[in-house]
Amino acid sequence: MFAVGSLNFAVSMFYRSSTAVISPALVNDFGLTGAQLSDLSAVFFYSFAFSQIPIGMALDRLGPRITMSFLAVAAVTGALVFAKGQTPNQLILGRTLLGIGMAGNLMAVLTLLAVWFPVDRFAFLSGMVVSIGVLGSLFAATPLTLLSMSVGWRASFLICAGLNAFVVLSFILIMKDCPDSHCARTMQSGPVLGGLGRLFRMYSYWAISLANFVRYGFFAALQSLWAGPFLMYGLGMGEIAASNAILFMGLGYMAGLPLSGSLSDRVLRSRKNVVLASMIIFCVLTGSIIPWTSATHTWILFATFFGIGLTAAPGQILYAHMKELLPPTMIAQAMTAVNLFTTLGAGVMTHVLSLAIGCDPCNLAGPDGFRPLWYVGGFALMVVCLMYGVVPDSTALKTAKS
Repeated sequence: MFAVGSLNFAVSMFYRSSTAVISPALVNDFGLTGAQLSDLSAVFFYSFAFSQIPIGMALDRLGPRITMSFLAVAAVTGALVFAKGQTPNQLILGRTLLGIGMAGNLMAVLTLLAVWFPVDRFAFLSGMVVSIGVLGSLFAATPLTLLSMSVGWRASFLICAGLNAFVVLSFILIMKDCPDSHCARTMQSGPVLGGLGRLFRMYSYWAISLANFVRYGFFAALQSLWAGPFLMYGLGMGEIAASNAILFMGLGYMAGLPLSGSLSDRVLRSRKNVVLASMIIFCVLTGSIIPWTSATHTWILFATFFGIGLTAAPGQILYAHMKELLPPTMIAQAMTAVNLFTTLGAGVMTHVLSLAIGCDPCNLAGPDGFRPLWYVGGFALMVVCLMYGVVPDSTALKTAKS
């Protein structure tokens, strides 16, 4: 169950990053502008994000197997439409369907983990799922480039559609929604929007959601876009050295997911303490970058970027915290409602940092022009730390048997 669920999430991570390496081919075939390429990438995230609420309700009412069966149709259809697309609009339609189809991959696995495993294993296992899933992004880099060079980008996506169908079929055949003795009390009934209304009236929901919005959004904006220009144009680093620093950020993130989960589940037995400490350190590390110059030692730079990845990681603990503040019948709704903000955070924070910089980064020489990145990110982290600080901790770990 864990292996197939992790593989299913890796497929989602692959698709969300897949347009980067084939963008030259898309420009050559369709004459796409930079704005159209941005739209092609962004539409995946927006369709993904706005699918979260209905998917959460479906997971709680229908269960992961039925929900994933419907989403699989959208995913495979999206890959086929993208592979066969003859116009930019058809490509956008394909990416939209892919966003919808991939929107439940992580949430379905987390829902299964919540009902099949003890509460003091959830944060560690969910962290491992996300950490393994990140490997999907790596396959969307060099392996996809080599495949595209060999058979073309269209054939590559046809192959991906076939693999996607195989993985989802394996998921549906292997997974069972819950243990027999557990199903009756975890499947939700009653008014469809009743639980959602309760969720939206909770201060804890908004504090946790905004914490994930800033935490992941700022990290993703740095990793996917702004860290590179800062290192190369701001600090004068070469492409290889800058890439290595960003790699350290990714390694820190991958290490931080299971580590923070284990600390939360088994050591501190607290959701709030691990998340709050991590975000405070993330904020401090962000502020420590403000005085950097081109003379800053490389080891300080690499260690700081690794630390940013490490302390940005504990997002899966916020999912655990939210679900443990609500009854078992709302597990999926609680997590998907938080995930809505997590996904939106990546896009919105990227645009906010762009507005803060105010010009093309290649026109900036020296670190001064990039300091708004760290001011905005540090301030946003400080605000959500204060908001999250008054959220009550989960008591589930306190009452769970060791």
